[in-house]
Amino acid sequence: MTTGPSAPLGTGIAVVLVTAPNEENAALIARTLVEEGLIVCANLVPGVRSIYRWEGAVADEREVLMVLKAPAAGYQALQARILSLHPYTVPEVLRLDVPEGSPAYVQWVLSA
Repeated sequence: MTTGPSAPLGTGIAVVLVTAPNEENAALIARTLVEEGLIVCANLVPGVRSIYRWEGAVADEREVLMVLKAPAAGYQALQARILSLHPYTVPEVLRLDVPEGSPAYVQWVLSA
């Protein structure tokens, strides 16, 4: 069995969290990723308030959280594409491997 950050765990599905500056930008990224077959689904959660340290100062911004579902095996290509589409210098791109899920949903994600 392969180990390391690119090895899928459990179901073989990854949930990827990405924040974007606004709904239009998030929708553009999400639609592109679905159309290109890199993800099967994106949930856009508007109204997220992010408080973080950036370049020595504390920032307090409104963002949109994207919750992306994809086969974990394609994560490297997905990450590269998100980075190419994203307007931020250092975008949040966090992969969470899904250990369990309903069998029909897991099959859908992996076969889409």
